[in-house]
Amino acid sequence: MAEPDKKMWGIHTQDEALFLKMNKIAIGWRQMGDLSKIPPSREDFKTKYFETFPNAKKGSVPTSSGMLYRFCYEVQIGDYVVYPSKSDRMINIGEVTGDYVYDPEQPEYVQVRSVKWLRHFPRMAFSQGALYEIGSAMSFFTVKNYADEFLAALDKGFKNKSAVDDEDETVGATADEIIESTKDFILKELSRNLKGYDLEEFVANLLRAMGYRTIVSPHGGDSGIDITAYKDELPPRILVQVKSQDSDIKETTIQSLKGAMREGDYGLFVTLSSYTKNAQKYLDSTPIIRGINGSELVELVLKYYDLLDEKYRKMIPLKLVYIPVPKQD
Repeated sequence: MAEPDKKMWGIHTQDEALFLKMNKIAIGWRQMGDLSKIPPSREDFKTKYFETFPNAKKGSVPTSSGMLYRFCYEVQIGDYVVYPSKSDRMINIGEVTGDYVYDPEQPEYVQVRSVKWLRHFPRMAFSQGALYEIGSAMSFFTVKNYADEFLAALDKGFKNKSAVDDEDETVGATADEIIESTKDFILKELSRNLKGYDLEEFVANLLRAMGYRTIVSPHGGDSGIDITAYKDELPPRILVQVKSQDSDIKETTIQSLKGAMREGDYGLFVTLSSYTKNAQKYLDSTPIIRGINGSELVELVLKYYDLLDEKYRKMIPLKLVYIPVPKQD
């Protein structure tokens, strides 16, 4: 009988023999040395990590050092671990049986704990939601949302999901999580890589992918117009203003675009953020100006991704995949 008060951890590796034949779980970061020699605090682990990897990206320091801290100090003997092995597409559930050990004899995975594997299941035994959670991009992580499902698998009366006639209710939620994660990734990459003039060039490229002819205004101009777009050789023209600021766009900023427009023009305002309430009211009452916020921009990127210039597809690397969705009635 599984003990529900124990923590459940998820882990990935490329050394399946170490895990399954030698009954170990392990993570890498050999350069960090013996983790037990680092004082048991997250801040000390961050400091040591940055000293060891001074060129590490700022955002990776708390994530990576946090994994190391948890593996060394938070994991307890008796905790459960879920390991999805790739070669046989099995889900392996075990119990941690040993304290943290630094093993420099290992070729790569030197941070080690012993484990007793309790049961092994085919992936189809679990819901899509559970499989998605343990498919985390992190090497070592806490299993939270579907821990109960994995714990239930250890009971004798466990019925795997492939043997149940009911439709998997987690399919819709899993699909939504994948979609939202993709959208978050796109918006973060746009915000991280494209500021000022660079974002203007990107929006111009996106508009061309949508079938518009575009002219990017010379840098440093004071007209307030960043891009002029035409659907074909004839009017109307569309005057585009692009803002890469993190804060929401105010009404006065949109009014400046309106002031640059002549009779017969249409306006387009593009931002990675959003609009204040007053700005949105102004857009709603001014139908000749369309406002696109960060979320709407991401939707357009997804729709016209294949038509973007190669440099932007490399900046936002996406792969076309099919994901399960709920069946329609």
